[in-house]
Amino acid sequence: MRCLPVRGGGSIIGYCTKLPCGFYCTSVFKKIKSENSHYESKTGVQTMEENEDQSDLSLRPGNLDGDSFRLHVVTWNVATVDPPEDVTSLLHLNSPKSPDLYVIGLQEVHSRPLRFVSDFVFDDPWSHLFMSVLAPRKFVKVSSIRMQGLLLLFFSKLQHVPFIRDIKATYTRTGIYGYWGNKGGVSIRLSFYGHMLCFLNCHLAAHMREASERVDEFEHIMDTQTFECKKAPRIVDHRLIFWFGDLNFRIQDHGMHFVRSCINNQTYNLLWSKDQLMMMKKKDQMLQEFEEGPLDFQPTYKFDLNSDTYDSRLYRTWLGFNKKKRKPAWTDRILWRLRPKTSTSHEDDKEKPVDKKLIRQLDEDEEYPLKITQDLYTSNMEYRISDHKPVIGLFTLKLRKMYETPLVRLQAEGEWSADIDAIVVYSPLHPFPSSTWDWIGLYKVGFTCVSDYITYTWVKDDEVAFNEEIIQVFVSKEDIPVRGGECVLCYYSSTLRCIIGVSEPFKVHESKVAIEEGLLPERINGLDKTVASKD
Repeated sequence: MRCLPVRGGGSIIGYCTKLPCGFYCTSVFKKIKSENSHYESKTGVQTMEENEDQSDLSLRPGNLDGDSFRLHVVTWNVATVDPPEDVTSLLHLNSPKSPDLYVIGLQEVHSRPLRFVSDFVFDDPWSHLFMSVLAPRKFVKVSSIRMQGLLLLFFSKLQHVPFIRDIKATYTRTGIYGYWGNKGGVSIRLSFYGHMLCFLNCHLAAHMREASERVDEFEHIMDTQTFECKKAPRIVDHRLIFWFGDLNFRIQDHGMHFVRSCINNQTYNLLWSKDQLMMMKKKDQMLQEFEEGPLDFQPTYKFDLNSDTYDSRLYRTWLGFNKKKRKPAWTDRILWRLRPKTSTSHEDDKEKPVDKKLIRQLDEDEEYPLKITQDLYTSNMEYRISDHKPVIGLFTLKLRKMYETPLVRLQAEGEWSADIDAIVVYSPLHPFPSSTWDWIGLYKVGFTCVSDYITYTWVKDDEVAFNEEIIQVFVSKEDIPVRGGECVLCYYSSTLRCIIGVSEPFKVHESKVAIEEGLLPERINGLDKTVASKD
């Protein structure tokens, strides 16, 4: 029997002979290369070895003027608390301009052993909340990564999902000399319409005196994180980098009274010269490459819980009470780096060999320009559950797409219901590294992530017809929901580890047989009402 994809933490991690139940499985099977030969020779597509540089697949000239995309970035140290009931203002859900992408970086997510194990197997409460809120608005969680208390989530509008490829995620520990994950960085890198983007969420060393250590930790993360991608194997190789998180830089030298006076008078600019991050940027070349909007919002740390009052607690020491309170600071930040343009001139060293990779990079930058504008940089004072306030950054990315069409086009053929077997029709539009592990999932409109399928069919095993342009795949009526509803089909590439094709929405009809036999009340529709047979 064909193995089924195993879900874990919102992503497919392996394959198991048991039914998909939401649990991790230790039985991860590998297919022998010879099993792929039949399908790969029939479709005429290239194997991974024949085309390792996946970022160059299906490059096509895009709009000469470029397309604009809105990006909503959130960073928040949540101090181990559970999420609030309402995140409307955090995500600007009532804004007339909806973003195309959401990137949410959290620090100090509850990570005690029992809770962490539970979150590792199932979706943690924060991920679950954001998915449940964004899915009805047709946002899909494309990728996520968790390292102890650090969590990074990447959401995209469904229409962009087939153009998000080369997705990789990794982490770096810096706590307790690199052995503990309470501090460090988690990152997600991907290709967005061919442009290499990287998102880095960090929680750096605390305390006023550790400014230099924070910079050392950041540079260590930048130097050590690598990805299996020829075009961008390191973070610095990416076209655009977003660096955010609880960076823990403080305001030094100024006294408590002066700092609070500037905050009360909203003269924040008087504090900028003593902000440690701004100070360190003046002497660190790596930091100088990162840009940040003006800090025209009040410092986001440290607040009394459930209030807008800055730290008023008395701190106990071994000698008794120490009345010194934590000085407010902009610990929570969002910065970005657009890859610097490098000259290919070697006038000083004419014998130095020409870097072909650099030349290709410069040509690509010129042919496919990318610009970034920050539209908003602010904190949100509404949320009081943590001693930090969340920080929000809104950006506009203007870029020329490197490709306009997905790798696969697919659609549901004929009328779909649980009364009759169904057919999926798909067409490869560009070469891609196909595999016998590729599958097509049936999803309800408003699904949360790639593992949130109703059912799926194996592309190779369930193939019923094939020619050079169109391939038909069988779906058993036993797997189609009897209640019906609005659905989409998604083609998942196991080699590329992403969805590479999404169908137009279509209607799955209620089962007439089930209604006639009294198994379903009439005029009840919707996949959100599950039936016992699907439990």
